[in-house]
Amino acid sequence: MTTNERISTGERDDILDFLGKHRYFLRHTAEGLTDEQANTRSTVSELTIGGLIKHVTAVEKKWAEFAVTGGGEEVPAEIEFTPELIAEWENQFRLTEGETLAGVLAEYEKVAAATDELVRTLDLNASYELPAAPWQPPGVFWSVRRVFMHITAETAQHAGHADIIRETIDGQKTMG
Repeated sequence: MTTNERISTGERDDILDFLGKHRYFLRHTAEGLTDEQANTRSTVSELTIGGLIKHVTAVEKKWAEFAVTGGGEEVPAEIEFTPELIAEWENQFRLTEGETLAGVLAEYEKVAAATDELVRTLDLNASYELPAAPWQPPGVFWSVRRVFMHITAETAQHAGHADIIRETIDGQKTMG
């Protein structure tokens, strides 16, 4: 074994396996879809399969950065929900001009690979204070382990959303 190789055992393998399974379910919902189908709103929400993959990618990347640096931007106590801010929020849940399903899937794979390397190498017991936010009391700390659990939970939740959307598009289900 070279010094650049990492050994992943026990808990780290469990995290990688659990996260990998939920990523698979999310990606599976997009199999065989056109860009148009991946951008279809098939429920009353703004959610689309392509947008959910795009959103999960962004969330995973942000939390992975937190696991490395512990830093983060504080959320202002007062947020003005301008039309631009609302549009920006909604755009993370759909493919926008120039985005393709293949492109968001490729970015997801890249972010996932980087996160997997962090699971293999970071101190899971390191702990950082969550950034201040109106919904977050001060003094709450999360371990790197908990950050990876949160990424998994976020992925699982949105894989479920994507499964419902896919079923309404063409009847395909991830399971069952």
